[in-house]
Amino acid sequence: MLVLLLLGGSVSCTKQDDNGDRTPTVGFVVANKQLNYSQEMSLGFIAGVNQVKGVSLQVDGPNIIDGPRQLALFQEMRKTAPDGISVFTLTPDLFAEPLSTAIADGVPIIAVDSPALPSAGVQLFIGNDSYELGRLLARKVITQLPSNATGKVVLGTSSPGVSVLDRRAMGIRDEFKERLPAVGVFGPFDTKQEVEANMEAWETLVKVNPSALAFIGTSDADGWNLAEIRRREVASWVAGAFDIDPKSLAAVKTGDLILVSPEHYVKGAVAGRLQAEHAKTGKALPKGWLYVPGLAVDRFNVDEILARQSTVATRAKALSGEVDKVLSDPSYLRPLAEVS
Repeated sequence: MLVLLLLGGSVSCTKQDDNGDRTPTVGFVVANKQLNYSQEMSLGFIAGVNQVKGVSLQVDGPNIIDGPRQLALFQEMRKTAPDGISVFTLTPDLFAEPLSTAIADGVPIIAVDSPALPSAGVQLFIGNDSYELGRLLARKVITQLPSNATGKVVLGTSSPGVSVLDRRAMGIRDEFKERLPAVGVFGPFDTKQEVEANMEAWETLVKVNPSALAFIGTSDADGWNLAEIRRREVASWVAGAFDIDPKSLAAVKTGDLILVSPEHYVKGAVAGRLQAEHAKTGKALPKGWLYVPGLAVDRFNVDEILARQSTVATRAKALSGEVDKVLSDPSYLRPLAEVS
């Protein structure tokens, strides 16, 4: 399944009970099945479903971020995974009415990572406090700067208007304002989703801001591209970003990057287990926001994270306790109105 996923194919596991009855099937539609954050969520979802015996699963998404294509895949999955669908989308406006219709038709829906619009009527969101993730990354970057620092920090985002990334950017700005008020945070500038365009955007920003103290992005491509520019130019500015793509982890190891992991695997695993338990036993889905904490990754813990991420099995072993905690500790379930 991992090989299929990483090659860009959809994952589908179907089976039939010994007595011939239909096995319940749940699904996960992701925004992009080739980028690290979607792959992490997908692997987690597979692991979560597989903890519940007798439930089949499907995982699919477009090869690039393409809202209309993702919506078409969701509509197809309604037919093939009728017992519950989790959705991670960067275009929640396109999904509002289709999600509402699916819920009205009795399909259990979970929003993962990016909250659904209120009009969609989705009652369960599994995700981070994106604003606090931004503040966490800013705190880690600030530790690398003088306590009396003055100057500028350049902030970029690969998808302006996406609420999760916008909240990260806001957290970064507010943390700098509180801790280093003499440092100006400029942006967020549009650094583009496509990897090559993202590199070009950061090259331009670095060129026109040669005295910047730090460059910080809100997503994954920002990280490894900033690290590459920093290495190439033998620069002293600090680079920060999100997600734990292998290239980004390697850059943390060499001291060229600071990361915050949104722990996408945990989100997927929580969604998969809840969806499978509901499909198998009828156990009610929680209502509200199931909060998943983020994790700062720097040179002090990067070896531990590299070991954790080395295989599907090491992920599952290292993160099983965190998944259990999110599912069992009442403090992790918060009102939907508090999603940030």
